[in-house]
Amino acid sequence: MTDNDDLPTEELPDVQMGDAEEILLDLIDLISKAPNVPLSSTPRIDREEVVALLEDAIACLPHEVREARFMLKERENFLNRSQREADEIIEAARTQAERLVQRTEVVRASEARARQIIDEAESTARRLKSETEDFLDRRLGSVEILIDRLMKTIKHGRDRLSITGVQQANDQMTQDAPDMSGEFFDQEVDRTRELD
Repeated sequence: MTDNDDLPTEELPDVQMGDAEEILLDLIDLISKAPNVPLSSTPRIDREEVVALLEDAIACLPHEVREARFMLKERENFLNRSQREADEIIEAARTQAERLVQRTEVVRASEARARQIIDEAESTARRLKSETEDFLDRRLGSVEILIDRLMKTIKHGRDRLSITGVQQANDQMTQDAPDMSGEFFDQEVDRTRELD
């Protein structure tokens, strides 16, 4: 990870989570509502506008990936902090239990209390860890889905642009090709005359 990966979301106010998806949805809308070229089913699309929207979407992706990395780092820090707190609670419970062992009548009660404190601390640590992992798994899942959608949308847009370019090239070749049909049939007529 680089230093930029450690940046929290608040330090990057220009780009929000999901901006790339919004840009790609605008692009889909632009392509689907584009008017057709006269006498053709090919849509007329402003290539510069489409390319600009795709570049904006691609520019947003690194920020969203950086946000996901930041969330992973925060998760790790939170888990470490939770583990330290749990260890401190356990150590405090053990220390307290050792002090209580000195008294005969209090020994049973102190052992029970120490076990209870340790169990509660371990239970709390497990619960916090589980909740944190679940939360971050959901968030990372949504980021993964978003990135997958973005990649599919970009591929679809690129495919549409390449299909449009191929169709235009084929139309141009058809218009530029000389009409050879008359010459072909004239040769057949000449050949039948020679045979007669």
